[in-house]
Amino acid sequence: MSSLEQSLYKHDITQLRTIAQLWGIDLNAKESKKAHQELSEKMLNAKLANEIIDALPRNTHNALRKLLQNNGRISWTLFERRYGKIRDMGAGKRDREKPYLNPATPTESLFYYAIISRAFFDSETGAQEFAYIPDDLFKLIHKEHESLEGKAFLGRLARPEEYKYIQLSNDFILDDLTTLLSALRLGWDAPPTPLETSPRFTREIGLATRIIISAGIQPDTVKMHLEENRAKTFDQLRVIWRKNESFNELFQVPSIICEGEWKNPVLDTRKAIFDFLAKIPRGEWWNLNSFIADIKEKSPDFQRKAGEYDAWFIRSSEDLKGFNDKNKKETSLEKTFRADLRGFEHWDEVEGALIRYFITGVLTWLGFVDLARKEKNGEIKAFRVRERKVESGKEKKAKIIITSSGKITISRFSERVARYQISRFCAWEDSKNPDEFLYQITPSSLKRAKEQGLKISHLLALLKKYASDEIPPSLGKALRRWAVNGTEARVETLAVLRLSKPEDLRALRESRANRFLGEVLSPTRVVVKNGASEKVMSALIEMGIFMEDKR
Repeated sequence: MSSLEQSLYKHDITQLRTIAQLWGIDLNAKESKKAHQELSEKMLNAKLANEIIDALPRNTHNALRKLLQNNGRISWTLFERRYGKIRDMGAGKRDREKPYLNPATPTESLFYYAIISRAFFDSETGAQEFAYIPDDLFKLIHKEHESLEGKAFLGRLARPEEYKYIQLSNDFILDDLTTLLSALRLGWDAPPTPLETSPRFTREIGLATRIIISAGIQPDTVKMHLEENRAKTFDQLRVIWRKNESFNELFQVPSIICEGEWKNPVLDTRKAIFDFLAKIPRGEWWNLNSFIADIKEKSPDFQRKAGEYDAWFIRSSEDLKGFNDKNKKETSLEKTFRADLRGFEHWDEVEGALIRYFITGVLTWLGFVDLARKEKNGEIKAFRVRERKVESGKEKKAKIIITSSGKITISRFSERVARYQISRFCAWEDSKNPDEFLYQITPSSLKRAKEQGLKISHLLALLKKYASDEIPPSLGKALRRWAVNGTEARVETLAVLRLSKPEDLRALRESRANRFLGEVLSPTRVVVKNGASEKVMSALIEMGIFMEDKR
């Protein structure tokens, strides 16, 4: 056959750079001839080659295994029929569409990684085209054949019906954190609008990054956090979380309550979860229940050792909820009769629930895994370890829309610092679109902002800086008038007394009941102060007039 360097001669310099990128290799050569030699030398590194192979999806592993079983060579026609074709595209289309980032078949994946090539070789029936692994690369990786053949996975592949409805992971945690920071800055304990992720998780990730402290928020740290671009901030959250010991996932599991002074090994448990995930192929949909069941069978003590199953004091939150629903207040005696979750027999309710929370919660919110369901609103049946990081949307100055009525729509891809600042002047409204946040400027929201030392000039400057279009003139005028005069118009519900004759109203106003009357609206109509109807009625009876209250 041929060497890796000879196989690389079939690729132009652009493809060579792509191969280097996929392998994580720095390619210094500028000319094709030198690039072929440099790239082949660096690819023929046993450790690197095996790392690349280990990262391949399972179906691609199967294709590579078949080649290794056949001494690195299979008829190209047969190989394509079994493992898929390579999409036909010229250099220009290839550079535009970048198929190597999303290979459609195992054949494409192996080809773009330059693990296989195609060429004509002599056979018993004459010259025939083959898919082959270059000789020197084959010798390097064939020792991995047995480990590929007998690779032990935890759990099983998900069936197609188990990933019918897919939920891709995202970076919504950034927006939820912005929402929480805005609420805390306003003096609220929690946001008045729902979050996409867990409120507790959002708060604790804020504590872990130290933009939130027990006394509130750190204004300077918050400003730096919000002004950083989404992608970098998201990466920082992932890194901080992974190393932070105060962030305790076990205590966040919604189905259990942890009590007592014992400590669980947070970092060791987190590492164990990632080690388990490393034992399943990336990019493949995996059955969640079988994954948890295999961990229970093969590595049950990843968190608690033998004696700790009885030492850790853990209760079911569902038991507590059910008990409190029936008994508004539980006594200490009644509390002792509720069963706790001690012992290995409760592994599924503790360790199993923790693994499930990691995958369906934490690792999804931080962009490590995608989720899937069999039914649209059913329980999570499958998950997929992502091959690439979540792509964060680009933040822009646009996408902030203001109407003349004071309604403000802010895209989640707008600068987070803009939403944080503008929201302090507004009432918050729910939005059905997860990519938009809705706010309304109201007299009460402006009053609240004023009490916090904010000025209308600040709001006008923010809107001018960040809005998509000019501030509607009527809104600008209304804001400036409010800054000077405050609220100039009100809608009120009033109790109005209507009399038949003007002289009756004059007599009532001259009586002791006058203090219960408000503004005179006409010669026969007057406002009755709140809660004073009965007093006015008594005064009218003394005057010989019956009053009917139609409210």
